[in-house]
Amino acid sequence: MSDMTQFENIYFNQSSRPGRLRFANSGLGWKASSKNVTQPPFLLPQSEFVSAHWSRAAKGYECRVLTKDRGVIQFDGFDLDDFDRLKNTIKHHFDTVLETRPHSIKGWNWGKTEFERSELVFNVSNRPAFEVPYAQVNNSNLVGKSEVAIELSVDHDVAIRGPAGVRDELVEMRFYVPGTVPKNEDDDEDQSDVEEQNAASAFYETIKERADIGQVAGETIVSFSDIMFLTPRGRYDIDMYPSYMRLRGKTYDYKIQYTSIQKLFLLPKPDELHNVLVIQLDPPLRQGQTRYTFLVIQFLKEEEIEVELNLEDDEFEEKYADKLKKKYDQAAHEVVGQVFRGLSGRKITVPGQFQSAHGQAGVKCSLKASEGYLYFLEKSFLFIPKPTVYMAHSDVSSVTLSRVGGSVSSSRTFDLTVTLVTGVSHQYSSINREEQSGIESYLKSKNIKIKNDLVDDQTFLAAALGSESDDSDVEVAPRGDRGSASEDEESVDEDFQADSEDSDIAEEFDENHASSGDDESASGEEDEDDDVIDGDDDDDDDESEDEKPVKKKARND
Repeated sequence: MSDMTQFENIYFNQSSRPGRLRFANSGLGWKASSKNVTQPPFLLPQSEFVSAHWSRAAKGYECRVLTKDRGVIQFDGFDLDDFDRLKNTIKHHFDTVLETRPHSIKGWNWGKTEFERSELVFNVSNRPAFEVPYAQVNNSNLVGKSEVAIELSVDHDVAIRGPAGVRDELVEMRFYVPGTVPKNEDDDEDQSDVEEQNAASAFYETIKERADIGQVAGETIVSFSDIMFLTPRGRYDIDMYPSYMRLRGKTYDYKIQYTSIQKLFLLPKPDELHNVLVIQLDPPLRQGQTRYTFLVIQFLKEEEIEVELNLEDDEFEEKYADKLKKKYDQAAHEVVGQVFRGLSGRKITVPGQFQSAHGQAGVKCSLKASEGYLYFLEKSFLFIPKPTVYMAHSDVSSVTLSRVGGSVSSSRTFDLTVTLVTGVSHQYSSINREEQSGIESYLKSKNIKIKNDLVDDQTFLAAALGSESDDSDVEVAPRGDRGSASEDEESVDEDFQADSEDSDIAEEFDENHASSGDDESASGEEDEDDDVIDGDDDDDDDESEDEKPVKKKARND
């Protein structure tokens, strides 16, 4: 046999573009056939080769190579006639037997899991139904008492996604693991007293250990301890690695690839005490049933951090000299922001020219029942902290300024509704009225369509107040405040002056009362009774006439 064997149209690790696979005494290598693909060649030295399995796969037959430190490598696209040739090649170059491994095709969704060296194998009737390499496990969460969710890493290399640039990918699997299992105890202990633990918890802990989710995998470039997160809520330690970062909390651990980071925002909060770093992720971070598209990190404005990158001088000069500094000693939000920018390769968005009435980059408002801050950036709107809403200017159809309700407070605030081209709208309420002119100027400078309902309201109000119409509704409205709009005109009594000392109301009342008594009297006895009544009324009226001006004057003084 020659020193080199070659196979054409072989797919490497489920890639969408074929390549050329070569075997030699020094190892094996794969390279994409198309020159338009920017994916670098893959090389595996002979010392890393452990074993190989032959099985049926999506594009024909595949050869799964198990390695010492690189996990499982998949080569798909072989024909059935290639088996003998490949078997002899692996035997000649690596002195290893190519084993045939048929898969179960029963279609059952229940079976038995086995944690092998490099992958999780799900067996049905003692045959593997599928395998999950630990290297592809991005995160794991314990959902309930008997369910474990496993998140898989997503391929972000657009160059191998095909002509359309999009393809379907498996991003999550869930395992139902009922019952209990014994804890791992020392052999010299009495086995009858061994405690049991939840089987799902044991499965979850094993996945975390094998996939290096909860443990340190390799050397960290830099670590930040006890960082405050507003979304998801809590404090986490951040470990930064060359290709991913790891968040370690009291309950949850996350492994996030830098390729998942889409945008970075570094913004000062209008409270003048904090700064926030907003990280947009795709795919989002998952915590049970909840998805977090944005991570919001909060820093005290006066907090400082002093760190040194854990990199050799040669490695730093070769890979990170133009992206990072060797040492940092400055504000915490600036240090963390610069490290994220250097390792992820994403630019950081900072506030633009917009300033509120108080000189801040954002304005305080509410989105439904959540209070927060709305930032008017150069190319987008951003509402934080929860729920975090990002709206690019290119996606905005129009912005409506309006005032909802008729209370006194509504005249001091207004609402801002952002309508997207998709038809979805977000209404931000309780914005201070003094911010209106600045927001309008900002929207006009960005050529965003404005619908100002506040001007229409003011025009209508001015027209209503300036109208000289004899409409009864207009006349009744001011009387309604007196509480007697349904009574006759005498109840208004606009000629009554309580402060006048020359008031002759009592005398007028006495004369009217007396004259009416003379007309209505039927006997002398009734006249005497009337005189008594009149006398009492006169005394009361005199007293009221003397007291009323005194009390009123006292109140006026």
